[in-house]
Amino acid sequence: MSDYKELAWQGLWKNNPGLVQLLGLCPLLAVTATLTNALGLGLATMLVLIGSNILVSLVRDYVPKEIRIPVFVMIIAALVTSVQLFINAYAYGLYLSLGIFLPLIVTNCVIIGRAEAFASRNSVVKSTFDGLMMGLGFTLVLCVLGASREILGQGTLFYGADQLLGEWAKGLTIQIWQVDTTFLLAMLPPGAFIGMGLLIALKNVIDNYIEARQPKVELEAPARVRITKVN
Repeated sequence: MSDYKELAWQGLWKNNPGLVQLLGLCPLLAVTATLTNALGLGLATMLVLIGSNILVSLVRDYVPKEIRIPVFVMIIAALVTSVQLFINAYAYGLYLSLGIFLPLIVTNCVIIGRAEAFASRNSVVKSTFDGLMMGLGFTLVLCVLGASREILGQGTLFYGADQLLGEWAKGLTIQIWQVDTTFLLAMLPPGAFIGMGLLIALKNVIDNYIEARQPKVELEAPARVRITKVN
């Protein structure tokens, strides 16, 4: 159980793909104008990450080292195509909103990085759990950034939820406050960069606070040994 706790801690906080590794920043900053878009892309990325980790772990003993990266990319591309077709069929509005960033999941460094660094060297169960935790950590960062930008930009939360969940989800939209015009700085890419920087700074502050609360272990000074030369 200690291994799985460590994997969860690494994916959700200590080695979070978005806040620590700073991987996948292109979609993270481009489509997080609303919480709905962020959640949709995060779930799609997590599904691909879990699926690629499982398949890479299954074939790791049969793929020569010289061609492992092309094989991993082919696996990821097949999974991304499947997820893209699924979203196109059942959430067409979200498919239009995410646009080019759906097929670009293939190039997401988080996915290929976990396939190479972890799934190709561990069992299927551990690789599945690692993909879940890394994907969940990435999705949480997307959602926090998307929610904050949406609230600041247009005063709503879960705007366009029907694009992801269907017609019944129109009632999920929450009007935090009424705005006459959107706050463009929060909705445009510069706002995403500022928000991402604040999230990273907040994590560093929390980490420093936790480290300062830990009891300090004083190292004992090495005992001096006196050597006497005997003639």
